[in-house]
Amino acid sequence: MAYRTTAQRIDQDQALRERIINAALARVTEGGFVALTMHALAEDVGIATGSLYRHVRNKGELAAEVFALASQREVDALAQTLSGPGSPAQRLAEGVERFAARAWDSRRLAFALIAEPVEPQVDEQRLLYREAYAELFCDVLQEGVAAGQFHVQQVNLVAACLVGAIAEALVGPLSPPARAAREAGYPAPSLAHVSHALVTFCLRAVGAPLPEEECLP
Repeated sequence: MAYRTTAQRIDQDQALRERIINAALARVTEGGFVALTMHALAEDVGIATGSLYRHVRNKGELAAEVFALASQREVDALAQTLSGPGSPAQRLAEGVERFAARAWDSRRLAFALIAEPVEPQVDEQRLLYREAYAELFCDVLQEGVAAGQFHVQQVNLVAACLVGAIAEALVGPLSPPARAAREAGYPAPSLAHVSHALVTFCLRAVGAPLPEEECLP
């Protein structure tokens, strides 16, 4: 008699795969992609290392899936802010502030998503998600241009520049050397300073006034 996979077995396999992905994400959140090894992950899940390969083909594929899961959460959070209430300039400022704050709350994961050396499969996902961020900025920039708040000619190019500038500005404060310096008690930039600098740069880049300037008579 031919073997048939039962619905119960399918459900069990799906549940186990979900546990594997969640455990992998927990490892990356705590220690970056360098901490994601198949042996350690198998121990976390409580299965043999070889059994992992019944659910993921290789480490690169697993890392890419974890990257996509974590990045989609950030894209969704940014989209919620950029499409919320307020003027385009207010939403742009709030979006940048929220992105920086979320990165600050999970610095190891944020650095892993932005700049940690990774497998080629993860690099592919990184490029895709940079495009996703840029598309969100495109929408709010177009609104700002239509409302006369932003002075931008090449919206797509400027949106990509904003994504690159935000990522580059956060790399330093989120990096392992910066983390080690903070733990050793050396002075380090605060979230407030970094966030203010990013908001100022982004608003200036699109020709919008700063919040404090809008209050001037």
